[in-house]
Parts: sequence; C-alpha cells; structure tokens
Amino acid sequence: MSTEYSKDSSLRRVQIIADFQFGAGSGEALFPDDCTFQFSTTGRVRQVRIGKERLATVRAQDGRLTLGIAGAERLAAVLAPPAYRVTVQEDVAPFIADGKNAMAKHVVAADERIRTGDEVLVVTGDDVLLATGAALLSGGEMLAFNYGVAVKVRQGRGSECFQER
Repeated sequence: MSTEYSKDSSLRRVQIIADFQFGAGSGEALFPDDCTFQFSTTGRVRQVRIGKERLATVRAQDGRLTLGIAGAERLAAVLAPPAYRVTVQEDVAPFIADGKNAMAKHVVAADERIRTGDEVLVVTGDDVLLATGAALLSGGEMLAFNYGVAVKVRQGRGSECFQER
C-alpha cells in the first residue's frame, strides 16, 4: 500500500501544520491551492513549492515546517508584528540578508513568545524581511544576552533587497 497522499490531502496536511506552528489562518495564507509538492521516497511531503520557489520543507524528524524566503514573505504578510519576528539593528541588516546569522547583541526586539527551535522571521525596524531561520534562543534571551547566535539564518533575501528601498 502506498503512503503517498493526494494533492488535496497533502495541501490540507501542510496547512494544518502551519496553523499549529504559526497560528490560525497561517496555513491558507502560506499554501495556496496552486502549490506543488515534492515527496520523499516513502511518499511523504518533503517540500512545498509555488512555481520554482520553495515555500517550505517539512522536517522529517519532527514534522514541523522550515520556511523558504518565498514562504517567509507570505507569512510576514499575514502575521501582525511582532509575531515570530526578530528585529535587528539596521547596520547589520545587509549581512543578515546575505545569509549571515543574527547575533544576540544585534537584536533590538523579539516576540516574547519565541521559543528555542522556532522558525522565525528576521526583520528590520520598519518590518522589512531580511531572512528566515531557526531561533537558537528564546525571545527574552535574545534581548537579555549580549553574545552568541540568536537566529541561525537558513535563507536570506539578499542584500539587493536594500536597493529596492
């Protein structure tokens, strides 16, 4: 018996994961009806794409989502600040947009509900998305600590996002 899911059940599955992980309504905003799926050899959803862009990957070890920059942009549009956001100083923004990790000493604000391991959005003070990654500290710890990595950046938008401004 194959474990590969239909497109409709796969879509509903990843939408439910997103609602659990980021809050009600996130799933429909993050994953529209026209997204496509890449499956593992066991038939489970691995990646969700829209066109050629990766929206998210379903982690095999815990079933949670890791966001691609396209997915982070969609999520940032529907989550009201400060939800799942880590705000950094303007002077380090180009480095983070290029994929460098966000250090605790550069964090100026963070959602206090962020827990270690959460997928977060790294933004500037005026809520311009720079990158997405995994929180290595809780929201409170990011503000309290003056050293160490706060967010392990998975994917940045690229420093060209500053030329658009």
